[in-house]
Amino acid sequence: MIPQLDVIGIIVTDMAASLTFYRHLGINFPPGCENQPHVQTTLSNGLKLALDTDSITRAFHAEWRTPPRDAGRIVIAFRCADPLHVDSVYASLVSAGYCGELDPHDAFWGHRYAIVQDPDGNRVDLYAGLDRKVSG
Repeated sequence: MIPQLDVIGIIVTDMAASLTFYRHLGINFPPGCENQPHVQTTLSNGLKLALDTDSITRAFHAEWRTPPRDAGRIVIAFRCADPLHVDSVYASLVSAGYCGELDPHDAFWGHRYAIVQDPDGNRVDLYAGLDRKVSG
């Protein structure tokens, strides 16, 4: 058997703030878990999304240090229903106080595309296919 991608884990500074952000994107985490050090949910496609606090991470990884709060090299991407949905989700997140890193635009590869940052500075892409075909 080859290894299967089963869980995406995100180490968070503030569990409640991170839960609020990901709930804005429609992720259903269990209610009342804002003070837990580990929270996990199974997405509709079977993949699991787990949030772990810095403190619980240090409990099993003694060398763990909280990284800088800027975007790293891993991106989480959320497919939206259509291009207007990208715009409305982006606007909703930015109006809720989250950092809009890249405003919605029609990308050369054929998607309506935008980037926001979660409370820890992780990049979160929003995208939907455009009706037009892109040549190249």
